Amino acid sequence: MKGQTIILDHIEGRESAALMVDGVLEDFLVDSDAPAPGTVYRARADRPVKGQGGMFLTTPDGPAFLRQVKGLAPGQDLLVQLTGYAEPGKALPVSQKLLFKSRYAIVTPEAPGLNISRSIRDEGERDRLLEIAHEGMGDCGFGLILRSACEGADGDEIEDDILAMVALAKQVIEDTGSGPEVLAEGDTPHLLAWRDWTGPADVERDSGGFERSGVLDALEIAQGIREPMASGAFLFIEQTRALIAVDVNTGADTSLAAGVKANLACAKSLARALRVRGLGGQIVIDPAPMPKKDRRAFETALRASFRTDSEDTVLVGWTTLGHFELQRKRGRIPLSEVFA
Repeated sequence: MKGQTIILDHIEGRESAALMVDGVLEDFLVDSDAPAPGTVYRARADRPVKGQGGMFLTTPDGPAFLRQVKGLAPGQDLLVQLTGYAEPGKALPVSQKLLFKSRYAIVTPEAPGLNISRSIRDEGERDRLLEIAHEGMGDCGFGLILRSACEGADGDEIEDDILAMVALAKQVIEDTGSGPEVLAEGDTPHLLAWRDWTGPADVERDSGGFERSGVLDALEIAQGIREPMASGAFLFIEQTRALIAVDVNTGADTSLAAGVKANLACAKSLARALRVRGLGGQIVIDPAPMPKKDRRAFETALRASFRTDSEDTVLVGWTTLGHFELQRKRGRIPLSEVFA
Protein backbone atom coordinates (compact mmCIF):
# COMPACT_ATOMS: atom_id res chain seq x y z
CA MET A 1 0.00 0.00 0.00
CA LYS A 2 1.73 3.14 -1.22
CA GLY A 3 1.06 6.71 -0.12
CA GLN A 4 -0.63 8.10 2.99
CA THR A 5 -3.91 6.84 4.38
CA ILE A 6 -5.77 8.22 7.39
CA ILE A 7 -8.10 5.71 9.04
CA LEU A 8 -10.77 6.98 11.44
CA ASP A 9 -12.28 4.16 13.48
CA HIS A 10 -12.87 2.87 17.01
CA ILE A 11 -11.00 0.23 18.96
CA GLU A 12 -12.44 -1.36 22.11
CA GLY A 13 -15.10 1.34 22.02
CA ARG A 14 -12.53 4.17 22.01
CA GLU A 15 -12.35 6.75 19.24
CA SER A 16 -9.05 6.29 17.41
CA ALA A 17 -7.16 7.51 14.35
CA ALA A 18 -4.26 5.93 12.48
CA LEU A 19 -1.86 7.31 9.88
CA MET A 20 -0.43 4.69 7.53
CA VAL A 21 2.48 5.65 5.25
CA ASP A 22 3.45 3.11 2.57
CA GLY A 23 1.82 0.37 4.64
CA VAL A 24 3.62 1.28 7.89
CA LEU A 25 1.83 2.65 10.96
CA GLU A 26 3.37 6.11 11.23
CA ASP A 27 1.15 7.57 13.96
CA PHE A 28 -1.72 6.50 16.17
CA LEU A 29 -4.14 8.48 18.33
CA VAL A 30 -6.57 6.96 20.81
CA ASP A 31 -9.06 8.35 23.28
CA SER A 32 -8.55 7.59 26.95
CA ASP A 33 -10.15 8.20 30.31
CA ALA A 34 -7.55 10.89 31.08
CA PRO A 35 -8.23 14.53 30.14
CA ALA A 36 -6.81 15.44 26.72
CA PRO A 37 -3.94 17.91 26.31
CA GLY A 38 -5.28 21.30 25.29
CA THR A 39 -8.07 21.23 27.88
CA VAL A 40 -8.50 24.67 29.49
CA TYR A 41 -9.43 24.95 33.17
CA ARG A 42 -10.43 27.63 35.55
CA ALA A 43 -8.31 26.29 38.41
CA ARG A 44 -7.81 27.32 42.00
CA ALA A 45 -4.37 27.80 43.55
CA ASP A 46 -3.90 25.33 46.39
CA ARG A 47 -0.43 25.35 47.92
CA PRO A 48 3.03 26.50 46.81
CA VAL A 49 6.01 24.14 46.62
CA LYS A 50 9.01 25.79 48.21
CA GLY A 51 12.30 25.38 46.39
CA GLN A 52 10.64 24.47 43.08
CA GLY A 53 8.90 27.74 42.34
CA GLY A 54 5.67 25.92 41.59
CA MET A 55 2.10 25.68 42.85
CA PHE A 56 -0.35 22.83 43.20
CA LEU A 57 -3.77 23.68 41.76
CA THR A 58 -7.24 22.21 42.11
CA THR A 59 -9.06 21.31 38.88
CA PRO A 60 -12.22 19.26 38.17
CA ASP A 61 -9.95 16.47 36.87
CA GLY A 62 -7.75 16.32 39.94
CA PRO A 63 -4.64 18.12 41.24
CA ALA A 64 -2.43 19.99 38.75
CA PHE A 65 1.06 21.44 39.03
CA LEU A 66 2.04 24.84 37.63
CA ARG A 67 5.74 25.76 37.34
CA GLN A 68 7.39 29.18 37.63
CA VAL A 69 4.70 30.85 39.69
CA LYS A 70 5.02 34.49 40.69
CA GLY A 71 2.47 36.60 42.51
CA LEU A 72 -0.03 33.78 42.90
CA ALA A 73 -1.72 33.31 46.27
CA PRO A 74 -3.53 30.22 47.59
CA GLY A 75 -7.27 30.43 46.92
CA GLN A 76 -6.85 32.53 43.76
CA ASP A 77 -8.60 31.47 40.54
CA LEU A 78 -6.61 31.36 37.29
CA LEU A 79 -6.81 30.04 33.74
CA VAL A 80 -4.48 27.18 32.82
CA GLN A 81 -4.15 24.71 29.94
CA LEU A 82 -3.22 21.04 30.12
CA THR A 83 0.10 20.49 28.31
CA GLY A 84 0.45 16.71 28.44
CA TYR A 85 -0.41 13.51 30.27
CA ALA A 86 0.55 12.86 33.87
CA GLU A 87 2.17 9.67 35.08
CA PRO A 88 -0.08 7.58 37.34
CA GLY A 89 -0.26 9.16 40.77
CA LYS A 90 1.20 12.51 39.66
CA ALA A 91 -0.37 15.93 39.18
CA LEU A 92 -1.53 17.17 35.78
CA PRO A 93 1.06 19.37 33.99
CA VAL A 94 -0.45 22.76 33.14
CA SER A 95 0.64 26.16 31.80
CA GLN A 96 -0.74 29.69 31.96
CA LYS A 97 0.25 30.24 28.30
CA LEU A 98 -3.00 29.45 26.51
CA LEU A 99 -2.98 28.31 22.87
CA PHE A 100 -6.11 27.77 20.77
CA LYS A 101 -4.98 25.53 17.94
CA SER A 102 -6.71 24.32 14.81
CA ARG A 103 -5.72 23.04 11.34
CA TYR A 104 -4.74 26.44 9.94
CA ALA A 105 -4.53 28.83 12.88
CA ILE A 106 -3.12 29.10 16.40
CA VAL A 107 -4.52 31.98 18.44
CA THR A 108 -2.28 33.24 21.27
CA PRO A 109 -4.23 35.61 23.56
CA GLU A 110 -1.16 36.68 25.58
CA ALA A 111 1.30 37.01 22.67
CA PRO A 112 0.09 39.68 20.22
CA GLY A 113 1.28 39.83 16.64
CA LEU A 114 0.60 38.11 13.31
CA ASN A 115 3.03 35.36 12.29
CA ILE A 116 3.22 32.95 9.35
CA SER A 117 4.98 29.58 9.38
CA ARG A 118 8.58 29.91 8.22
CA SER A 119 8.14 26.86 6.01
CA ILE A 120 5.98 29.03 3.71
CA ARG A 121 8.64 30.86 1.69
CA ASP A 122 6.77 32.22 -1.32
CA GLU A 123 6.39 35.99 -0.78
CA GLY A 124 3.16 36.20 -2.78
CA GLU A 125 1.62 33.44 -0.66
CA ARG A 126 2.79 35.09 2.55
CA ASP A 127 1.21 38.38 1.46
CA ARG A 128 -2.07 36.58 0.72
CA LEU A 129 -2.08 34.89 4.11
CA LEU A 130 -1.19 38.12 5.90
CA GLU A 131 -4.19 39.79 4.31
CA ILE A 132 -6.44 36.94 5.43
CA ALA A 133 -4.96 37.18 8.94
CA HIS A 134 -5.69 40.91 9.22
CA GLU A 135 -9.23 40.33 7.97
CA GLY A 136 -9.91 37.49 10.38
CA MET A 137 -8.31 38.97 13.51
CA GLY A 138 -9.75 42.47 13.21
CA ASP A 139 -8.98 44.48 16.35
CA CYS A 140 -9.35 41.65 18.89
CA GLY A 141 -5.79 42.18 20.20
CA PHE A 142 -4.87 38.50 20.25
CA GLY A 143 -1.83 37.01 18.53
CA LEU A 144 -2.06 34.65 15.57
CA ILE A 145 0.19 32.01 13.99
CA LEU A 146 -0.78 30.69 10.57
CA ARG A 147 0.42 27.10 10.22
CA SER A 148 2.16 25.50 7.26
CA ALA A 149 -1.12 23.84 6.21
CA CYS A 150 -2.29 27.28 5.06
CA GLU A 151 -0.05 27.18 1.99
CA GLY A 152 -2.35 26.88 -1.03
CA ALA A 153 -5.45 26.40 1.14
CA ASP A 154 -8.77 28.11 0.41
CA GLY A 155 -8.87 31.61 1.89
CA ASP A 156 -12.43 31.26 3.21
CA GLU A 157 -11.53 28.04 5.05
CA ILE A 158 -8.53 29.73 6.67
CA GLU A 159 -10.60 32.74 7.71
CA ASP A 160 -13.35 30.51 9.15
CA ASP A 161 -10.70 28.66 11.14
CA ILE A 162 -9.29 31.92 12.49
CA LEU A 163 -12.74 33.20 13.47
CA ALA A 164 -13.57 29.93 15.26
CA MET A 165 -10.35 30.03 17.32
CA VAL A 166 -10.80 33.74 18.13
CA ALA A 167 -14.37 33.08 19.31
CA LEU A 168 -13.20 30.20 21.53
CA ALA A 169 -10.35 32.29 22.95
CA LYS A 170 -12.71 35.18 23.75
CA GLN A 171 -15.17 32.82 25.41
CA VAL A 172 -12.42 31.49 27.69
CA ILE A 173 -10.58 34.75 28.40
CA GLU A 174 -13.78 36.67 29.17
CA ASP A 175 -15.02 34.01 31.59
CA THR A 176 -16.34 35.55 34.82
CA GLY A 177 -17.14 32.41 36.80
CA SER A 178 -15.44 31.18 39.95
CA GLY A 179 -14.19 27.88 41.24
CA PRO A 180 -12.62 24.96 39.37
CA GLU A 181 -14.29 24.26 36.01
CA VAL A 182 -13.50 22.90 32.54
CA LEU A 183 -13.80 25.80 30.10
CA ALA A 184 -12.70 24.07 26.88
CA GLU A 185 -12.18 20.39 26.11
CA GLY A 186 -9.03 19.08 24.42
CA ASP A 187 -9.37 17.70 20.89
CA THR A 188 -10.53 14.13 20.27
CA PRO A 189 -8.44 11.74 18.10
CA HIS A 190 -10.51 12.31 14.94
CA LEU A 191 -10.28 16.08 15.34
CA LEU A 192 -6.54 15.85 16.07
CA ALA A 193 -6.07 13.82 12.89
CA TRP A 194 -7.81 16.54 10.86
CA ARG A 195 -5.82 19.22 12.65
CA ASP A 196 -2.30 17.79 12.48
CA TRP A 197 -2.14 15.24 9.63
CA THR A 198 -2.32 17.79 6.85
CA GLY A 199 -0.40 16.06 4.05
CA PRO A 200 -2.16 14.64 0.98
CA ALA A 201 -3.86 11.42 2.06
CA ASP A 202 -6.76 9.09 1.42
CA VAL A 203 -9.25 9.10 4.29
CA GLU A 204 -11.15 5.99 5.35
CA ARG A 205 -14.08 6.39 7.72
CA ASP A 206 -15.92 3.09 7.38
CA SER A 207 -16.11 0.78 10.36
CA GLY A 208 -13.50 -1.99 10.29
CA GLY A 209 -10.89 0.20 8.62
CA PHE A 210 -8.21 -0.73 11.18
CA GLU A 211 -8.47 -4.42 10.35
CA ARG A 212 -8.51 -3.88 6.58
CA SER A 213 -5.51 -1.52 6.66
CA GLY A 214 -3.26 -3.61 8.90
CA VAL A 215 -3.47 -1.20 11.84
CA LEU A 216 -4.45 -3.93 14.31
CA ASP A 217 -1.41 -6.02 13.36
CA ALA A 218 0.87 -3.00 13.80
CA LEU A 219 -0.69 -2.21 17.19
CA GLU A 220 -0.07 -5.78 18.33
CA ILE A 221 3.64 -5.23 17.70
CA ALA A 222 3.56 -1.79 19.34
CA GLN A 223 2.06 -3.24 22.53
CA GLY A 224 5.08 -5.51 22.88
CA ILE A 225 8.65 -4.52 23.70
CA ARG A 226 10.25 -5.79 20.47
CA GLU A 227 10.37 -3.37 17.52
CA PRO A 228 11.66 -4.89 14.25
CA MET A 229 13.57 -2.68 11.81
CA ALA A 230 13.94 -2.90 8.04
CA SER A 231 17.63 -3.83 8.26
CA GLY A 232 16.89 -7.06 10.15
CA ALA A 233 18.05 -5.51 13.41
CA PHE A 234 15.55 -4.83 16.18
CA LEU A 235 14.96 -2.76 19.31
CA PHE A 236 13.75 -3.67 22.77
CA ILE A 237 11.76 -0.71 24.14
CA GLU A 238 10.90 -1.16 27.80
CA GLN A 239 9.02 1.29 30.01
CA THR A 240 10.09 1.51 33.65
CA ARG A 241 8.91 3.80 36.42
CA ALA A 242 11.98 6.03 36.02
CA LEU A 243 12.71 5.97 32.28
CA ILE A 244 12.28 4.34 28.88
CA ALA A 245 15.10 1.90 28.11
CA VAL A 246 15.96 1.24 24.44
CA ASP A 247 18.30 -1.64 23.65
CA VAL A 248 19.68 -1.89 20.09
CA ASN A 249 20.31 -5.39 18.74
CA THR A 250 22.03 -6.30 15.46
CA GLY A 251 20.00 -9.46 14.87
CA ALA A 252 21.57 -12.10 12.67
CA ASP A 253 24.12 -9.69 11.16
CA THR A 254 27.62 -10.51 12.42
CA SER A 255 29.64 -8.29 10.05
CA LEU A 256 32.07 -5.64 11.30
CA ALA A 257 29.62 -2.87 10.35
CA ALA A 258 26.62 -4.55 12.01
CA GLY A 259 26.64 -2.22 15.03
CA VAL A 260 26.80 0.94 12.95
CA LYS A 261 24.00 -0.23 10.64
CA ALA A 262 21.76 -1.22 13.57
CA ASN A 263 22.34 2.09 15.37
CA LEU A 264 21.55 4.13 12.25
CA ALA A 265 18.40 2.07 11.74
CA CYS A 266 17.50 2.81 15.38
CA ALA A 267 18.00 6.54 14.81
CA LYS A 268 15.60 6.48 11.87
CA SER A 269 12.97 4.26 13.55
CA LEU A 270 12.92 5.42 17.16
CA ALA A 271 10.77 8.55 16.83
CA ARG A 272 8.02 6.60 15.08
CA ALA A 273 8.24 3.70 17.56
CA LEU A 274 7.91 6.03 20.56
CA ARG A 275 5.14 8.07 18.92
CA VAL A 276 2.99 5.03 18.14
CA ARG A 277 3.51 3.62 21.65
CA GLY A 278 2.71 7.01 23.23
CA LEU A 279 5.95 7.04 25.23
CA GLY A 280 7.78 10.06 26.61
CA GLY A 281 9.88 11.24 29.53
CA GLN A 282 13.51 10.25 30.07
CA ILE A 283 14.80 7.88 27.37
CA VAL A 284 18.11 6.01 27.51
CA ILE A 285 19.46 4.27 24.40
CA ASP A 286 21.96 1.43 24.79
CA PRO A 287 23.41 1.33 21.25
CA ALA A 288 25.04 -1.64 19.59
CA PRO A 289 28.87 -1.58 19.74
CA MET A 290 30.36 0.87 17.26
CA PRO A 291 33.51 3.03 17.00
CA LYS A 292 33.35 6.46 18.64
CA LYS A 293 34.07 8.06 15.28
CA ASP A 294 30.60 6.94 14.09
CA ARG A 295 28.75 8.63 16.95
CA ARG A 296 28.33 11.88 15.02
CA ALA A 297 26.54 10.12 12.15
CA PHE A 298 24.22 8.46 14.70
CA GLU A 299 23.42 11.81 16.36
CA THR A 300 22.78 13.48 12.98
CA ALA A 301 20.34 10.74 11.95
CA LEU A 302 18.63 10.84 15.35
CA ARG A 303 18.25 14.63 15.19
CA ALA A 304 16.75 14.45 11.69
CA SER A 305 14.27 11.79 12.83
CA PHE A 306 12.99 13.79 15.79
CA ARG A 307 12.93 17.11 13.91
CA THR A 308 9.59 16.21 12.34
CA ASP A 309 8.19 14.46 15.40
CA SER A 310 4.92 15.70 16.90
CA GLU A 311 6.34 15.92 20.43
CA ASP A 312 9.26 18.10 21.54
CA THR A 313 12.39 16.03 22.15
CA VAL A 314 15.72 17.20 23.57
CA LEU A 315 18.83 15.23 22.57
CA VAL A 316 20.81 15.37 25.82
CA GLY A 317 23.93 13.47 24.75
CA TRP A 318 26.26 10.62 25.62
CA THR A 319 26.88 9.27 29.09
CA THR A 320 30.16 7.96 30.50
CA LEU A 321 28.92 4.40 30.00
CA GLY A 322 28.28 5.05 26.31
CA HIS A 323 24.50 5.40 26.48
CA PHE A 324 22.62 8.18 24.69
CA GLU A 325 19.98 10.16 26.58
CA LEU A 326 16.90 12.02 25.38
CA GLN A 327 14.08 13.92 27.08
CA ARG A 328 10.72 13.69 25.28
CA LYS A 329 7.51 15.48 26.15
CA ARG A 330 4.73 13.26 27.52
CA GLY A 331 2.14 14.40 25.00
CA ARG A 332 0.51 11.00 24.50
CA ILE A 333 -1.10 8.41 26.71
CA PRO A 334 0.95 5.16 26.62
CA LEU A 335 -0.75 2.27 24.81
CA SER A 336 0.11 0.08 27.79
CA GLU A 337 -2.19 2.22 29.96
CA VAL A 338 -5.03 2.51 27.44
CA PHE A 339 -5.21 -1.21 26.64
CA ALA A 340 -4.14 -2.55 30.02
